[in-house]
Amino acid sequence: MRKGTALIVGVTGISGYNLAHTLVASGWTVYGLARKPVAQEGVIPVAADLLDAESTRQALAGLPISHVFFCTWTRRDTEKENVEANGAMMNNLCQALDGAPLQHLALVTGTKHYLGSFEEYGSGKAETPFRESEPRQPGANFYYTLEDILFAAAERHGFGWSVHRSHSMIGQAKGTNAMNMGLTLAVYASLCKATGQPFVFPGSRTQWDSLTDVTDAGLLAEQLEWAALAPAARNQAFNTVNGDVFRWRWLWSEIAAFFDLEPAPYPEQPMPLEARMKDTAPAQWRKLAEEHDLVEADVDKLASWWHSDADLGREIECLNDMTKSRDLGFFGYRDTRASFLDLFTRLRAQRLIP
Repeated sequence: MRKGTALIVGVTGISGYNLAHTLVASGWTVYGLARKPVAQEGVIPVAADLLDAESTRQALAGLPISHVFFCTWTRRDTEKENVEANGAMMNNLCQALDGAPLQHLALVTGTKHYLGSFEEYGSGKAETPFRESEPRQPGANFYYTLEDILFAAAERHGFGWSVHRSHSMIGQAKGTNAMNMGLTLAVYASLCKATGQPFVFPGSRTQWDSLTDVTDAGLLAEQLEWAALAPAARNQAFNTVNGDVFRWRWLWSEIAAFFDLEPAPYPEQPMPLEARMKDTAPAQWRKLAEEHDLVEADVDKLASWWHSDADLGREIECLNDMTKSRDLGFFGYRDTRASFLDLFTRLRAQRLIP
């Protein structure tokens, strides 16, 4: 039996791509919206630019969508611009779906709910482990804007909602990889292996030594489906992390071992990837792609140096509590070491890394 008719907004990104696999396998009818859709088994493509209200309205007109999963965002230079652009995308989507038989809309955000926006990253005062009951942090944050638009639309039209606050994401994507730490670190390790440069942790001493967690995109997909169907999850916000904890000083050695590298000791100060890779990585990766017949020679389409720098460079502990999900019936779990190493194995099989 079909569980529902889903619209995944941002189906080519890391969260949307993995969600599509989960829903198709679980028996949903799945529409996948993107500006430039790509073929994905079991997914009906929908081409639309959410910043264009008319394009969005025409693309979604008449579709019998029962469940929406908002798994996208757009990056701007300032948080004010992030609020305006991302808010417009959510507004245009909700307006385009006014006539749909909508039962549930799920929104994927993240740990910046507790940490503050990119401009004030790490300025949040939330106590770890982060709990969903924490109040919003001061200052503009496009996550809060998206929530407010969602809550208002749900109130007007009577559908349910859920918000999913993921941490650093591990998984594959069909298109954009703007927040894909797993792929970024795989590219970095591959470049270190090929060029002989030391495999140095790029982030802060705090992140190196503190307990933390991450989110497997497959786990997020499972929680999204659960919340869309479980009455207990209606109109709730949830943290979404693997359920285990680790320190980067341990995991760094595990990643190094996979790539046959020696992990470098922690440096005297952070060594961010974006600055180190800006001038050399493009040419080095093109050479590596040619030597190993890789499918993507443009390193900037694979690695998100800036985003991994932000996550690994925090000067505060970042740990998320999963009690609320457990209490309401979601028991999904991933082993973080396996999340990384399984991803690296798949990336090699697909010739995305050597």
